[in-house]
Amino acid sequence: MIFVPFSDGRPSGMPVDVLTGFVGVDGEALGRPVGVAIDRAGALLVADDVGNRVWRVGPAAQAATEH
Repeated sequence: MIFVPFSDGRPSGMPVDVLTGFVGVDGEALGRPVGVAIDRAGALLVADDVGNRVWRVGPAAQAATEH
């Protein structure tokens, strides 16, 4: 799964990997993303019909800083 930034309805940057690992080293499908949605918190939900899972992708956790 990739993200392509858009501006004014046109691609404005290079694709960025968001979710990988669906193909094994032998080329066999380990998963197959077949549907995507956004949940109420803004995370990406990806349905995988080979792995029989729904993946939830959110932002990386940020380290807490003390002020």
